[in-house]
Amino acid sequence: MNIIEKRSGIAFTIKKGDKLKVTDISGQQVSDLVIFNAHDKSEALSAGKTMDFEESILITQRNYLWSNRGNKLMKILEDTNGRNDILLAPCSPETFAIMYDDIPEGQPSCLGNLAANLEPFGISRDEIPTAFNIFMNVQFTKDGQLSVDTPTSHAGDYVLLEALEDLIVGLTACSAPDSNGGSFKTIGYEIL
Repeated sequence: MNIIEKRSGIAFTIKKGDKLKVTDISGQQVSDLVIFNAHDKSEALSAGKTMDFEESILITQRNYLWSNRGNKLMKILEDTNGRNDILLAPCSPETFAIMYDDIPEGQPSCLGNLAANLEPFGISRDEIPTAFNIFMNVQFTKDGQLSVDTPTSHAGDYVLLEALEDLIVGLTACSAPDSNGGSFKTIGYEIL
């Protein structure tokens, strides 16, 4: 198993038919996943189309991750936790400045980690879409108020996804305290 250190990220390519397993090693740690068509980087994960076509905001096993062009990019084969988010953008310096009082300037963010790791693939910060936030526990009230609660994932929980195209993948060990129950841990991943 490969390890993404806490509050960091990675980017890599996978081929159509490959499987990506993302594991919460210690429990209660979120991982932001973004994907791009490796042959045309302007085709990327679309949170809006995924929610539209899957007719749900709770994306889990047997759902697909769709592109901005209405194509299936990945299928979720297994999800041992079952709680993920596709509503919220990757945490950023702006997230920390607006939503937190106690995070010093310059702390790592998922957006910064994704941008730094995707830059060698020719993908800029502004091209990074809203992520599929694996293990993130976003709750919502009847009137639409959102809250980010501690993840329900336990040590060893995983999501297994199949690539339906050749893809560029960005993956993080999330840096936002609310997303991770106030702590930061590593994330594991394997390409199968």
